[in-house]
Amino acid sequence: MNLLLGPFHYAFMERAAIAAIAVGVLCSAMGTFVILRRLAFIGDGIAHASFAGIVIAYLRGANYYAGAAIVAVLTSLGIGFVHRRGRISMDTSIGVLFTSAFALGVFLMSRQSNYAVDLQSFLFGDILAVQSKDLFTILGLAVGVAVALLVLYRGLLCTTFDPVVAQACGLNAGFYEYALLVMVALTVIIGIQSVGIVLVAALLVTPAAAAYQLTQRFAPMFLLSMCFGGISALGGLYLSYYARGSSGATIVLFTTILFFLAMGLRALRQSAARRTIQASSPALSK
Repeated sequence: MNLLLGPFHYAFMERAAIAAIAVGVLCSAMGTFVILRRLAFIGDGIAHASFAGIVIAYLRGANYYAGAAIVAVLTSLGIGFVHRRGRISMDTSIGVLFTSAFALGVFLMSRQSNYAVDLQSFLFGDILAVQSKDLFTILGLAVGVAVALLVLYRGLLCTTFDPVVAQACGLNAGFYEYALLVMVALTVIIGIQSVGIVLVAALLVTPAAAAYQLTQRFAPMFLLSMCFGGISALGGLYLSYYARGSSGATIVLFTTILFFLAMGLRALRQSAARRTIQASSPALSK
């Protein structure tokens, strides 16, 4: 019991656990739509674009995460605009916009001779440093994105699987695409506190990819993805505590292990199904 509850003798671990679960579940829920729409690159792109917002916020003396959120949302809207109006693929739009935003951040940073911000926490996350006000911000944003997801769920689902038919049924496919991009951008900003700019894309994609190995139906995949995200966040936090390693990196490694376990389980199920078919073939032939 001490092994299980020992980490929570510290207030910072309690805050980290709550934040990790919230971020893991939310990222995994949004990741379901990201995987099905084949937008695995979007998380990495928006996360790197947010770097420009961090630098601008530093120059203006503003909150870093607020700056990152503004630039992330603007970049996501720009990605949707370029994709729809420029008649190019979503991946290409992401590549154009995120590299430009990231380059802007690097340019502005390079002009400062006394740049004093420690970028390590932004690049790799520092969930153990979450304070009470940070926790309220994370939970507030998470609840906001979750409510928007529930309200727009049906439209997002329809436009994900068949946007042409959804448009014919009266749904505005463009609106739902922009809404999804904005929600993903906010989700990425929430995740940066936990795993950082470099690793947040993995938390957005890997749990959903693991769930996709086990089911092709949307509802079970959606629920499994959230379960995998929550388990990975909490399990990775435990592992980082006892292994004395980076919490963000450990969370990502934990969810990667779950992904390969899901792949192995899928292979076993397929093998068992083939053996069942082969065993029943002689009986059917008779």
